[in-house]
Amino acid sequence: MTDQQWQTLVNAVNGGSDSPVVGFVVDSPWIPNWFGISILDYFTSDELWFEANLSVQQAFPDCLFLPGFWSEYGMCTEPSAFGVRCVFPSNDFPTPKSDPSMLERLDSLTKPNPREDGLLPFTINRQRLLRDRIRQTGHEIRLAVARGPLNIASFLAGTTEFLLAAKLEPQKAHDFLSLITDFLDDWITYQFECFPSIDGVFLLDDIVGFLGEDDFLSLAFPYFKRLYERFPATVRMFHNDAPCKVSAPHLAAMGVNLFNFGTDLAFNEARELCGDEIALMGNVPPRDVLAQGTPAEISAAVRDQITSAPTLRRTVLSCGGGMPPGVSTQNLNAFLEAAGVKSR
Repeated sequence: MTDQQWQTLVNAVNGGSDSPVVGFVVDSPWIPNWFGISILDYFTSDELWFEANLSVQQAFPDCLFLPGFWSEYGMCTEPSAFGVRCVFPSNDFPTPKSDPSMLERLDSLTKPNPREDGLLPFTINRQRLLRDRIRQTGHEIRLAVARGPLNIASFLAGTTEFLLAAKLEPQKAHDFLSLITDFLDDWITYQFECFPSIDGVFLLDDIVGFLGEDDFLSLAFPYFKRLYERFPATVRMFHNDAPCKVSAPHLAAMGVNLFNFGTDLAFNEARELCGDEIALMGNVPPRDVLAQGTPAEISAAVRDQITSAPTLRRTVLSCGGGMPPGVSTQNLNAFLEAAGVKSR
């Protein structure tokens, strides 16, 4: 993100303006195919990764793209450090293969080293190698990014197996989450060390949406709170596009000040649950409207969103979650025009 873009985001998070701001979470599910390359090419060529990210920024200068020049390998990024097998189709999402036996051998698991283990050294080294070129375009690496503890636990041991353990063997689940959170502390710390321009923490975790309130307060809240409090970041962003009615009232106390949420709540409902302290980022339906809708349908959805929001203060107009595959330039421009931010 450029200095101006970062200040626009910080201003929105701090409630300094009620002018329209548009932003999207973008990564490997959308960028490569929009750019005209395969997902595997995007992962394995530093040059193509750089050109694809730069092209997105140049094509839509009125839009914030978060986290911006994100070096990642999909859901395999953090789980790879724990040694799980990762599958990389040529043009589909990479998948870590879960290993339910992990829950039975916690005593033998050791905390991964983000400087050496799995794909993490590759994610950092790509940004290091290209940092000067990124800076020459006016952009900086602004956010330390990681999947959240429950998300990683579910990919490592299996979603069903982890959630069953959470109910039937809660101490085992807590031991697992403690190990993962210790690892995430190291991983985020390493990102801050490598890139002094970072002033934000961005955690993504949809498994939070699978929990009732008691389980959320026990299994999720303390681990996320620890991570958000650990780093003195101006922007503390959380993504959960699974149901968020249970977790939303607790996010401010957890340390979040920017929330990218899904479509299970209307914008005014999310505002009521989250309170006025959190900037909301959402929530036009990503697949059915932004990707598959017509420009007219997108314009109508954006106008409805603006109308239903009590105010545009602490608001980032977006879709309900990350940018989905298949969103065209035409549809994205229709969103920006309806929001009133596209340059003429």
